[in-house]
Amino acid sequence: MSSNRLVYSTGPGRLCPECTRPLAECRCKRSKPAQPVVAAGDGIVRVGRETKGRKGKGVTVIKGVPLAGDELEALATRLKQRCGCGGTVDAGVIEIQGDHRDRLLEELGKLGYTVRRSGG
Repeated sequence: MSSNRLVYSTGPGRLCPECTRPLAECRCKRSKPAQPVVAAGDGIVRVGRETKGRKGKGVTVIKGVPLAGDELEALATRLKQRCGCGGTVDAGVIEIQGDHRDRLLEELGKLGYTVRRSGG
């Protein structure tokens, strides 16, 4: 029963759970810091409404915003405050609870984005 897995050591410090190397020397994808997700597209911000997977409750979805990381979070916070509701940022997509498409189209237009309504 040969096993490379180190159970305890005070030498190398924290180890990667996949390749069992010290984190500084790890080459696994898992130990790499997450890269910010930037929407690649045509430069048009699309605002739509979705209910799929939410038990019939609608959310306003904003896709194609050319921001990443903290800037995207700050924009989402500003839009949530403008609408007076909650929401989240998931994989470069901003989700705002409820149907606020008209208000968000107006606000994003004021911020200088090219905005289009998507969906029905």
